[in-house]
Amino acid sequence: MELGILLFIAIFVMTYRMQNGGNVYKFIADSVKNVYNKYAPYSFQEVAEKSKEMGTSYTPKQYATQVILIGGLFAVIGYFYFYSIVRAIIYFVVAVMFIPYLAYLRNKKLYSEFIFEQVQTYCTNVINEFNTTQSFVKALEGVRDSGILEDPILSDISKVIDMSYANGTTDDAVEWFNGKYPYYMVKNMHQLFLQITKEGAKDSGESLENMMLDIDNLVEGVYRDKMDRQTSHTKFIGFGVALYFLAILVQFLINVDTYKVMISQWYVKLLLHAIIIINSYFLVSGEKFYNEDTGVE
Repeated sequence: MELGILLFIAIFVMTYRMQNGGNVYKFIADSVKNVYNKYAPYSFQEVAEKSKEMGTSYTPKQYATQVILIGGLFAVIGYFYFYSIVRAIIYFVVAVMFIPYLAYLRNKKLYSEFIFEQVQTYCTNVINEFNTTQSFVKALEGVRDSGILEDPILSDISKVIDMSYANGTTDDAVEWFNGKYPYYMVKNMHQLFLQITKEGAKDSGESLENMMLDIDNLVEGVYRDKMDRQTSHTKFIGFGVALYFLAILVQFLINVDTYKVMISQWYVKLLLHAIIIINSYFLVSGEKFYNEDTGVE
C-alpha cells in the first residue's frame, strides 16, 4: 500500500512535469535537450563583468541567504526522505553547487533586460537622427556621439560605422549587427533603412513613424510578457517546492516506523531519489526558461 503511494507520487510528478502546463513545459522539455552553452548569447565572463558594473551581482550576504534557503531545503528533504544525515549532507552540498549557476541565470536575465533597453534606445534615436540627416551612417555617428548608449552596444555601433566606411556599403555591417543582436526591432529597422538607402525614397517620414509605433508595440508586449512570466514563475516555484513534500506527507498517512521499514528496501530508495532528481531537473529548467533573453526571437 505504502509503496503504491510512493509510486503514485513519482508517476504524478513525472506526468505533471512533462504534460501539464501547456506550452511552457513543452518549451522547457524541448529546450533542455540542447547544450546550454552552445546557444548562450552572452558568455559567463561578459555577464559577470557587466553585473559587477551594474551592481547586480550577489553580495556575500545574498549568497549566504541562498545557501541557507536552498541548501537547507535539500538538507531537510535528504534527511526526512531517508532519515540519513549522510544523504542530507550530500543533497545539501549538491544543492549549494547549483547556486552559482542560478545566480548566473539571474544576472543573465538582468543583463538581457539591460541590452534590450539599450537596443530600444539605439533604434528610436537612430530613427530620430535619420529624420534630420537622411543618412544611415551619419545617424549612427550622431547616436554614438550623443552619450546615451553604453558598451557593448556603443562599441558595436562604432564597429558598424568603421565597417561601412571600409566597405563602402552598410550591408555587411548591418548583417553583422543583426546577427549579434537578433531583435525584431533591429532587423526591421535596418531593413527599412537599407530599402530607403537603395531605392532612394524621397518621403520616408511615414515609414519611420510606423516603425516607431512598431517599436512601441513590441516594447509593450515584451514588458507584458515579463509580468506574465513573473506570475507564472512564482506559481511554478511554489508548486515545485510543494511536490518535494508529497513523499514526506506519506509519513503522516502511515507511522514513521513503517516508513523507515519501507526505505530499507533499495528500490524504494531509488524511487525517492528519482522523485527528487526529476522535480529538481524541471525546477532548474523552469528557472532557465524564466530567465531567457528579453525580447529576443
